[in-house]
Amino acid sequence: MFFKFICAVVTRSLFLLLSLMGVWRVVWVKDDGLYWLLTGLWLPLVVEMILTLKRRRGKDYKWFSPAILLLLVSIIPSLWILELHHQENKSTDSRCERLDSTENIKSIFKLQSLGAVQLKARAPMVTRRGAGTDSRQAEDEQREREGSSVCANDWILALHQILLILLIIGKWLLPAAGELTRDQLSQLLLIFVGTAADILEFTSETLTDIKDSSPAMVYIILGVWTWSMLQFPLHLSGNTVMAASSDHSSEPAPSLLSHIRTDIWSTVEALLIQDGPFLVVRLLVMIYFNVVHQMLIFFAIKNLLVVMLNIYRLAVLICDRSS
Repeated sequence: MFFKFICAVVTRSLFLLLSLMGVWRVVWVKDDGLYWLLTGLWLPLVVEMILTLKRRRGKDYKWFSPAILLLLVSIIPSLWILELHHQENKSTDSRCERLDSTENIKSIFKLQSLGAVQLKARAPMVTRRGAGTDSRQAEDEQREREGSSVCANDWILALHQILLILLIIGKWLLPAAGELTRDQLSQLLLIFVGTAADILEFTSETLTDIKDSSPAMVYIILGVWTWSMLQFPLHLSGNTVMAASSDHSSEPAPSLLSHIRTDIWSTVEALLIQDGPFLVVRLLVMIYFNVVHQMLIFFAIKNLLVVMLNIYRLAVLICDRSS
C-alpha cells in the first residue's frame, strides 16, 4: 500500500514538473510574465491528487484516468502557444543550434558557459558606471544568446517527446483499480507506445510540411493532435485487451453482446480518434499545399490501410452479430 502511495505521488509530481517546464518556456519565448497564470491549470491536478490519495488510496480508475486528463489540460495550452508562436516567427528562429549531433550539443553548453562568464565580467563595470541601462542590456544580450542557442522547433519537439514518454510511464506507475492484471497492463502499454510514435510523427512531420503561413491549417493540425491525445486518459484500447485476455483465461467469458461491443469500441477508436483524422489532414497537405514526398505518401497509405481494415472489421462484426 505504501509503494502504491509513493507511485501515485511521484507520478503526479512528474506531471506538475512537465507542466512547469512548458509554462516556463512560454514565459521565456513570449517575454511576458502574465503567462505564469497558466500555472493555475495545475490546481485541478493537485485537487485530484489529494482526493485520489484520500478516497481511493492512490488507485486509478478502470477505463478513465483523471490524472492523465488533467496533465493534458495543464500542458496542451502551453504547447499550443509555443507552436503558434513558432509558426509566426519562423524567420527569426533561423539562428539556432539544432540538437542533431554531439558537436552541436557541446557547442550549446560552451556558448552558455561563455555567456555566463562574460556577464559576470561585465557586472563590475556596470556597477562602477552606475547605469542600470547597461545592466539590463547585458542581461538581455545574455538572455537572447541562451534562448536562441537551441532551435525553437527542437524545444517544442522535446516537450512533445517528454509528454508522450511521461504518459506511458505514468500509466505504468499509476496504481490501477485492480481490474487490469500485469499481463493486460503490459499489452495496453505496448499499444500506447505504438500510438505515441504515430502521434509524434504526425505532429512533427506534418507541421514541418506547412511551408507557407497558413494559420487555419496549423489550427487544424493542432486540433487533430489534441483530439488524438484523448486516447491516453480514456483507455478505450483496454477494452480489447480485457476481452482478449478473458478468452484465454479460466475466468467466465463475457457475453457475445459484450464482446462485440468491446470490439466495436476499439474499431471506432482507430477510425475516429487517430487514423481517420490523420489521413484527412495528410490528404489536405498533399492536395491543398501540393506537398508530396516519400514519407508523407507512406504514412498516408498506412493510415488509409488502417481505416480500410477497420471498416472491414466493423462490417464483419455487424454481419456476425446479425447472423
